[in-house]
Amino acid sequence: MARTVKVTTVGNSVGIVLPKEILARLNVKKGDTLYVTETPDGVQLTPYRADFDETMEVAQGIMRRYRDTLRKLAE
Repeated sequence: MARTVKVTTVGNSVGIVLPKEILARLNVKKGDTLYVTETPDGVQLTPYRADFDETMEVAQGIMRRYRDTLRKLAE
């Protein structure tokens, strides 16, 4: 599903307004937090999950610690 949204002023910042259908699909409401992830195809929005955040912090630590090893494996 592709939708267009407009960038608008929100206080001293800028933001976008998500249509209610997209909010329902993401199962989020006003005040909730979203993850913004860059992908090869663009930007992905997903609902914030504390357990996922914790897992990602652990994964990032492992990737930093074993950076050279992972680089070699990727060759």
